[in-house]
Amino acid sequence: MSDSMRPPGMRDWLPDDMARFRRIEQAFRDVCLGWGYEEVRTPTIEHLHLFTSAGTLSPQMLGRVYSFLDWDGWTGERVVLRPDSTIPVARLYAENEDPGAVKKLFYVQNVLRFAQGDESREDWQCGVELIGDMQPVGDIELVLIAAEVLQRLGLDARIKLSDPGILRAVLSRAGYSLPEQLALYDRVLDGELSVLDEVAGRISGTGAPVRSLLSMEGDGVAYLDNLLSALRAAVPEIERSVADLRVVSGILSEVGREHAIAPLLVRNFEYYTGPVFEFYVDGVRVGSGGRYDSLIGLVGRGDVPASGLALEMDVLASVIGDGARQGAAVVIRPEAAERAAMAAAFSLAGELRSAGRAFRIAGAGEPAGGCEIVASGEGFTLRLNGSAPRQIARAADVVSALSEAGL
Repeated sequence: MSDSMRPPGMRDWLPDDMARFRRIEQAFRDVCLGWGYEEVRTPTIEHLHLFTSAGTLSPQMLGRVYSFLDWDGWTGERVVLRPDSTIPVARLYAENEDPGAVKKLFYVQNVLRFAQGDESREDWQCGVELIGDMQPVGDIELVLIAAEVLQRLGLDARIKLSDPGILRAVLSRAGYSLPEQLALYDRVLDGELSVLDEVAGRISGTGAPVRSLLSMEGDGVAYLDNLLSALRAAVPEIERSVADLRVVSGILSEVGREHAIAPLLVRNFEYYTGPVFEFYVDGVRVGSGGRYDSLIGLVGRGDVPASGLALEMDVLASVIGDGARQGAAVVIRPEAAERAAMAAAFSLAGELRSAGRAFRIAGAGEPAGGCEIVASGEGFTLRLNGSAPRQIARAADVVSALSEAGL
């Protein structure tokens, strides 16, 4: 067929895709469990007001939710397909944990968001939420967790750090309202750097051009010190954000994690309240996260320090390359479509499974693998990589022969 019957923006995960998916998932779970995190999963359907009543989801994201009336015949409430994972985990924490308790949680689940054309509408994420008084340790911990996952996947990732409080302070000092700040920031991230010249024209006393200060990237603490020196007199409000970022940057440098500082980094900058980070592989962003100290309060509890991280599984699956799929090395083939041959084949299958071995029962016309075992009513014929056939009477002896051959 020239046209797929799949809805736009949805995709099938074929065997090779799923092999990469499970490889990513396993590396992520192993690292999270090793750092003392616990796994959770939230519902696919959540109440819409969870994302709207307290302004928890950005206006851009609210325009992309799948929303419908959950009608029970008498009353109904509008619900959504989960468009974000952090907000539901914040709800889970608020409803199930003692106020202020430190919880280290991780999940592997999908989010669904409307998109134009055939752009992806379902994305899978490996996510971590560290909730409780763990800052700035928590920010550093999440960066190291992500770096370890990517390293296990054989990826050389570039780390970028930022703090939206820096630009927030500059825009506020220039006299812009919050809606104006959000609009200006989106324009900057879309490449309209001339906006920063407009901003600079409303601030006096900066020690260097605002555009060059904020649009370029630098290395570590020295870069932050230069940024603070140039802007502190004109925008003293940036001092706290720079100080928070300086702690994270300094410790990462001490533990050998190279990184860049990028003042202009993430969208939805009203969501984050502290340092943020992104990870790039060959110029492609594969994950991001940051501190969001106000979110728990927005979903029903007092403010609790928190940081989150999400690795994009779809993107990672496209960059880790092939070779993740491992097929069964052993092929079992019934000699004929008769009762005795099929019974022998399944008897051998049982022995192999009891021994924890993988195999594949061949279909009609399927070519032989590197190791083929032909099953009949009289026993088994073992063929290893084109070597002379070997006759074996019992299924248990076939398992022993495979062990001797290193299979």
